[in-house]
Amino acid sequence: MDTATDPALFSSVISAIIIGGLAGWLAGKLIRGGGFGLVGNVVLGIAGAILASLVLPLLGIGFGGGFFGSVLSAMLGAAVVLIIVRMIKQA
Repeated sequence: MDTATDPALFSSVISAIIIGGLAGWLAGKLIRGGGFGLVGNVVLGIAGAILASLVLPLLGIGFGGGFFGSVLSAMLGAAVVLIIVRMIKQA
């Protein structure tokens, strides 16, 4: 199977980008100071979604499956990444 043309892989990557982007935008609205603009928040949201998908299961935290659970999990990760990046930027 060629992973470059696998429709399931392509679909999951697109879903991760959409969910991460939405989560980054929401985290930028949630965290005081507004974030780093639309593109910056989307990138941080994608990074936060990846972080949340790796760390939250290790901590035993889950928000259920489906779209809303994924967005909530990714938003939590994006908020953490946003706070960390803001702390580094201020230092």
